[in-house]
Amino acid sequence: MARPFPTAVAEPAKITRADGVYLWDEAGRRYMDASGGAIAISLGHNDPEIRQALVDQQRAVAYANRTVFTSQSLEDYAAELGPILPMEDPYVFTVSGGSEGVETAFKMARAYHVARGEDSRHKILARGGEYHGATRGGLDATDRPAYDRIYRPWLGQTVKLPRYFEYRCQAPNHPDGCDDFHIAALEEAIAREGANTIAAFVFEPVTGATTGVTHATERYWRAAQEICRRHGILMIADEVMCGHGRTGRWFASDHWGLRPDLLVAGKAASSAYWPLGFTAVSGPVGQVIADSGIFVHGFTYSQNAVGAAVGLAVLRKMKRLDLVTASAVKGKFFADQLQAAMGDHPNVGDIRVKGLFGGVELVADRDTKAPFARSERTVERVQARALAHGLYSYTSVGLADGDNGDLLLLGPAYVSTEEELSQMAALLALAIEGELPN
Repeated sequence: MARPFPTAVAEPAKITRADGVYLWDEAGRRYMDASGGAIAISLGHNDPEIRQALVDQQRAVAYANRTVFTSQSLEDYAAELGPILPMEDPYVFTVSGGSEGVETAFKMARAYHVARGEDSRHKILARGGEYHGATRGGLDATDRPAYDRIYRPWLGQTVKLPRYFEYRCQAPNHPDGCDDFHIAALEEAIAREGANTIAAFVFEPVTGATTGVTHATERYWRAAQEICRRHGILMIADEVMCGHGRTGRWFASDHWGLRPDLLVAGKAASSAYWPLGFTAVSGPVGQVIADSGIFVHGFTYSQNAVGAAVGLAVLRKMKRLDLVTASAVKGKFFADQLQAAMGDHPNVGDIRVKGLFGGVELVADRDTKAPFARSERTVERVQARALAHGLYSYTSVGLADGDNGDLLLLGPAYVSTEEELSQMAALLALAIEGELPN
């Protein structure tokens, strides 16, 4: 008998209905979705406008191969995206998700340099503590040992930089000189490898699944941008998790005035109503790639009409309801609720929130920041207890040293009410207290 491949949960609840911020299983139990699935649901479950946009496009045309045809939904989606992207005259290449988007960005960066006669540029720079996808290229740029350990014989093309993680800063003189340490590390890596070998620097402006809502300073980003421009290295902003309003700006790059050459998005782009991601490339870079004729790339569902229609409906609703501002305002309220509910718990090491994107790091010792041993499965136990209380939260491990470290990652829908956000914080605090009694 064939069956779905197993997950980390031995007997997952079978979800049969969803609406707003709630999920119901076949036994009628209700769960609050505090993480939007995998930080993907921006507009809540079962939105009638988005459902209708999907159905209308499927009735008109569900699929037309982009190598020969285009669609009105795709043309309209690109046009609507253009003004909010932090780059000049962008081209948009839609795909089925973030990992495909990152691979597309890497190949575009390589094609750009080859088109300009710089065939030696093939390496990718990436920072530690960041996640860039599950495909081979994205995995190579990712710093998550549990994900890549058995695949390392396939990997090794990425040059890794120290992770920018204030709570667990690697700078030797922390808290002094942290920016200088990271800026110097970037310069040193370029000098060591040779600028003429490096195609691009990929980064999460605000980190997601690996270290959970950490970010650099404006000073660092100004310096990093200047260094990359000076050395001809393209900048790729991976905004799969932190983009599309999640941090209280359209894109997290906007917080620091970043102007990447390429930007990858996904998850909230479709609010998880359709598998959708995209790679945006600035006009000057994209034109070189397009004119060269050497960028041979695509997937079966690249530039899909239904995905574009769903993305367009999500984008228009976010604009009409001003949900980016809502994310910023509600995020401050949510941060206060989390702090009030669990900020004094001895095993809550750090609470990090930007917009409606939150990370709660659990520690064995708050003073030393020592993590729980991985063998204790602390965050899994807290998640299970939260589910018993009717709350779903996304989890991650290994952020302390690659193996140990426990993180609860939160990403409520932008349409969540203050009452719902307050209840999410209270239920999560109840689960933490129940599993780790104070």
